Amino acid sequence: MPAPAVATPPDLPSLLAALGRTSSLVELAVLAGVLLAGWLTVWGLRRGVQDAPDPRSIWFGAHVVDGVLFPVLALALAYVARRVLLDAGHALGVFRLAIPVLLSLVAIRLSVRVLRLAFPASRLVRVVERTISWFAWLGVVLWVTGLLPAVLDELDDIQWKVGAHPISLRNVIEGTLSAGFVLVVALWISAALEARLLAGAVGAQLSLRKVAANVLRAALLSVGLLLALSAVGIDLTALSVLGGALGVGIGLGLQKLAANYVSGFVILAERALRIGDLVKVAEFEGVITDITTRYTVIRAASGREAIVPNETLITTMVQTLSLADRNVLLSTVVGVDHGTDVATLRERLTTAMARVPRVLSTPGPAAHLTALGAEALELTLYFWIADPENGQGNVRSEVNLAVLELLRREGVLHHALPAASASVPVVAPVKAPAAGSGP
Repeated sequence: MPAPAVATPPDLPSLLAALGRTSSLVELAVLAGVLLAGWLTVWGLRRGVQDAPDPRSIWFGAHVVDGVLFPVLALALAYVARRVLLDAGHALGVFRLAIPVLLSLVAIRLSVRVLRLAFPASRLVRVVERTISWFAWLGVVLWVTGLLPAVLDELDDIQWKVGAHPISLRNVIEGTLSAGFVLVVALWISAALEARLLAGAVGAQLSLRKVAANVLRAALLSVGLLLALSAVGIDLTALSVLGGALGVGIGLGLQKLAANYVSGFVILAERALRIGDLVKVAEFEGVITDITTRYTVIRAASGREAIVPNETLITTMVQTLSLADRNVLLSTVVGVDHGTDVATLRERLTTAMARVPRVLSTPGPAAHLTALGAEALELTLYFWIADPENGQGNVRSEVNLAVLELLRREGVLHHALPAASASVPVVAPVKAPAAGSGP
């Protein structure tokens, strides 16, 4: 059985001579068929797997050809076609050029798609993408022109010593490429597992899965980093010294950063705060939209977002309106004439407030006589809502409009409230009592 042929860089004159033969037309036709078969296969799989194009997909991307699957499939089919042509006795020219081009395209697509998925908001990703592309196409040019062995030999001659171990520039470049590949694969696996863990999760389940996803990504990146350092040629026993130095650095300059990371894991593990909870930190009130290992994002009803360090959530008081239940009590104040039948009016006010769509029937609204002013009787109206994240001012406005219409119809609306009412707070969010009880 003959030994398999070892891929060697082509000689540029022989490559040009092979491309000038008429058999190159056959190769071009076969290569076109290979690319068309790969495109049709990926297109069919994409239609069967995805209902709508997902630009975040690593395999498919936003289009048929910008994912990883198309160049991988085209490369595999090109290898098969190359073997068939060699067995048929064809002198290859086009496939000697197409194979390294497709291989570089696989490397570029894989790194770019994974980096975009792992760091979607990073501007540095664009720079890394261009750097990877330039190095990949430079490698193709050196391979095709036959200069790659000479360049590698020159890189081997550039050496220096690290301790007692000699290291060449070629070792550094090859180790860096290997380390980059290992880290890209680790990011790919962690991103895929994180997407699977977070799919369909809500509330407390989402927070718990977020813990698992963060721990999993940290573990995979740690293992990938160790493998990458080993590939570069760094002795891992030296990491014990680095670990001691890192501990001193955390104890001195990085203690706040370390405290935020530890606090993030504590928050996610205890589930005292969950994604979707309505909270108030200092004077900022909003809904928790994301909890990372370092900070928590809180979005206010106005659209503003606050990035709160996790240590702040652990060491300071946080008011939460949705830990036990989501019901919030709101109030508004009206003034009526002294001759008003307050008992009958209270019932009608309660009925009018209950007709507002977002006002809860259990606990139901209530109207109380809270002050006997010199000019008017002051009534405080209380009502509960269960969706404070949808806004409080809008539902209070609807209640005020309903009450105003009722008072005008009854002819008891007083146009000036007592002076003391100016100091009465308009809203006092508190937790809901047991079902069936009122304020």
